Amino acid sequence: MYMMLVPRRNNFDLFDNFFDDAFHDDKYFMRTDIKEHDDSYELITDLPGFKKEDINLSIENGYLNITAKTSSNSTDDEKGKYVRRERYFGEMSRSFYIGDDVKEEDIKASFKNGTLSITVPKVDNREISRKKQIEIED
Repeated sequence: MYMMLVPRRNNFDLFDNFFDDAFHDDKYFMRTDIKEHDDSYELITDLPGFKKEDINLSIENGYLNITAKTSSNSTDDEKGKYVRRERYFGEMSRSFYIGDDVKEEDIKASFKNGTLSITVPKVDNREISRKKQIEIED
């Protein structure tokens, strides 16, 4: 039997592209790693091009919500025109279920070099209010 290898043209694969585009566009998706430690979880989210002021963290109904918003820094009087724009401008968000046991004051967050790090402790059952803001440290 004889086998022929045919390279994919332009990295095109019908199924890969269908599923990628159907559920999310990688350019606008917050890539997040989650590490489990003995007493906490650590969420590490890449947010290149964002400033600390662009990011909002909140807890609502047991969900940790991360929202990041940025706008284009170009103006109409700029010389030249863009041929291609790949950097993201706009708003994006992600939510992670952390349960009703976590209080906002127990969550620690820092933002350095385009990376948001959030530490969520593993805690016993405690009451929390329904929506709170979380401060981001430098």
